[in-house]
Amino acid sequence: MSVSAYASSPFDHGRADVVLRSSDNVDFRVFRLFLSLSSPFFETLFDLPQPSEEKHGDAETKDGLPVIPVSEDSKTLEAVLRFCYPRTLIEKTISIKHFKDGVKMLEAAKKYSLDGAESAIRKTLFSTNNLEADPLRCFVVARQARMRDETILSAKYCLQTGLIPGWFEEIEMITATDLLDLLAYHEKCGKAAQQLQSSYSWIERHYKNRSAIPWIFGKASGRPCPCPRSDKIKLFGRKHLVWWEEFMEATFQTLKEKPCARTVRESVEKTITDVRSRDCRSCAPNIATVMHQFADLFAKKVEEVVAEVNSFVSSVEKMR
Repeated sequence: MSVSAYASSPFDHGRADVVLRSSDNVDFRVFRLFLSLSSPFFETLFDLPQPSEEKHGDAETKDGLPVIPVSEDSKTLEAVLRFCYPRTLIEKTISIKHFKDGVKMLEAAKKYSLDGAESAIRKTLFSTNNLEADPLRCFVVARQARMRDETILSAKYCLQTGLIPGWFEEIEMITATDLLDLLAYHEKCGKAAQQLQSSYSWIERHYKNRSAIPWIFGKASGRPCPCPRSDKIKLFGRKHLVWWEEFMEATFQTLKEKPCARTVRESVEKTITDVRSRDCRSCAPNIATVMHQFADLFAKKVEEVVAEVNSFVSSVEKMR
């Protein structure tokens, strides 16, 4: 049998009264009192009879302390044990570099009934930065851990990515049914967003009359606007500028794959750049202001229709 090594401070304390041995053969000298006060699991465990001699059958001791093997590796075990110690002795922080490490920590926190550790791990795993950068990974972790709220939140962030995901290691952690549920939700949200294109009545209801949005019709200033108008009359019974129509069509095309507010705002920024490059004295000077205001309305409407797609939420309820 390989020789085990002691963990680093404070899990190597000379006055500790029990040893937890990780799956990768690292020994943590810990205090029963700290662990028992923090975890009902440990409280019950330490109520069981412990060996007092150097060796009793299969029971092992080390340096006079009973050794209790656990299934977690040393990285995972150290992370959760930190939440059993007083703040005056150890900093209770969570550092997660890889999602799989976070899953292990989360499972250990649940196993040992460490609510504080579980809460901290959740906040770290499902931070805004992680949700923005890796929404599908967050979804996989949440689904695997059967976390309802985080599953739904991650699914919504997944709307910012393409409908068909690329392969990544953690995707093997969920079933095909889980993935199909997510893809079906994604597709339904894309179709819901398309409903806004069938009628621009939502724009008319918001602005009341065309004088509230003169820039769409090429009347943003006293100067004549040379930009071409569209032959398609969709808004307040008047012809609007072609570049605005192109913006709307391009945005709705992208919304099929990415039905979220970010799609609208990214499309707006592209249009602002394109219109400025035209150097129209009527459109260019105020294009950023008017388009950002319009983006607020457009993005809000997209969020509203997507929020009405609740079929995925219903499927998540089945996890309980």
